[in-house]
Amino acid sequence: MRYWIGAVLALIPCVATAQTAPKTAQGDVALTIYSNGVALIQDTRQINLPSGVSRQDFADVSSSIRPATVRLSAEGTEIVEQNYDYDLLSPEALMDKAVGQTVTLLRTNPATGVETREAARVLASNDGVVLQIGNRIEVLREDGLPVRVLFDSLPPNLRARPTLSVTLDTKAGGARPVTLSYLSGGFGWSADYVALFDEAKRTIDVQGWVTLRNNDDVTYYNTDTVLVAGNPGKGGNGNGGNPGLAPDSQAGTETAARAKLGDYYLYPLKNRTTIAANQQKQVSFLSVSAVPARKAYEFRNGWLGAANDPRSAATVLNFSSSAKGGLGDALPAGTVRVYVRDAKGQPQFIGENAIGHTPMGSSLALKTGEAFDVKVKPVVTLRERAGKARWKTGMTYTLTNARPEPVTVDLIQAGLGSGWEDTKISGESQPSERRSADEAVWQVVVPGNGEATLTATFDTRY
Repeated sequence: MRYWIGAVLALIPCVATAQTAPKTAQGDVALTIYSNGVALIQDTRQINLPSGVSRQDFADVSSSIRPATVRLSAEGTEIVEQNYDYDLLSPEALMDKAVGQTVTLLRTNPATGVETREAARVLASNDGVVLQIGNRIEVLREDGLPVRVLFDSLPPNLRARPTLSVTLDTKAGGARPVTLSYLSGGFGWSADYVALFDEAKRTIDVQGWVTLRNNDDVTYYNTDTVLVAGNPGKGGNGNGGNPGLAPDSQAGTETAARAKLGDYYLYPLKNRTTIAANQQKQVSFLSVSAVPARKAYEFRNGWLGAANDPRSAATVLNFSSSAKGGLGDALPAGTVRVYVRDAKGQPQFIGENAIGHTPMGSSLALKTGEAFDVKVKPVVTLRERAGKARWKTGMTYTLTNARPEPVTVDLIQAGLGSGWEDTKISGESQPSERRSADEAVWQVVVPGNGEATLTATFDTRY
């Protein structure tokens, strides 16, 4: 199979030289790229249209075009018919189209340099090429002899580049801008964040990157590119698969100073850029320094949760996306990777987590990992009926800290509102904050190289 592909390639330079095609037929291109693999491509070309009905070929359109979404805009012009030709010129395609046709085999004797030509009829082109040469049947294979396959002409329905053929009806001929708009697959983008946390200063520096992906076989030159933070619906009743805010975060209520498209924020690239075929590139969209942040410890316990062995508290990084004292922007969904400097001053990776589309003004609580030295052991100490359809439950939480300095642990007891809304905390060793019907939170101070104990009694229906 490798042999006949190489043989056909010998013809391709001749074809390219004869056609002398331009680098691209695209005009002024604008890309709107969504994060769900879809892009809106708007390509404005200057075309001299004849009066009446004519066929115009638009080469260098996306190989992942959705033909049903094509819209053409030109003064005094209407679309009569359109065809998308995506059967592209290649050695394999040439040979496939030649089945039943006659080609010429050009063989060169490596010892003498003498060339011989034979007419051959292509019988099949499946896992290999089967030829009829005179009265014999031969398989084109790699046998060490230089062989080229010569074709008299190109099949009319093979295109060197993806091409959209449009039949137009123009009232008055003349040159004018023609804008071709369509949706295409094969595109996407995502956001990533690099956060450098300074625990001593209680600040973070954040760099935000967008990664553009063009999985299409076509290059888009000098494009005006806009990224949309959101997934337009494509049917169904899902939420687009977007993750929510990080756990224990609070959604903001501030409007970011960005252009919007419906309910989506726009992230335009500052400069025009070329997005090559099958390319991935990164562009910075956020860079802020010395944003207030603090490290916290959090332990979440499910209803009737108990453990024979102490469990690690989560390490959580708290910061804001607000305009004052925060990152000052709406954050598209992505992954936040957190670094801290070691004793030598070198940034070292300590954890990562995902965030969903986050409004400006949000308070984020980003879990970065499990604490090595801070542990919690929850134990159910009491479980008895307290009247009709009521239960009394006692919990003891033992918190230990192997760090030399004291730490504060946000101890969260969840599951208090599992189907009912009248759960009461009838006793506790320190005051709690009732975040919701489902959760109560205690901020427990654990001394350095020491431990602390919290007790609570719950009156519930179960």
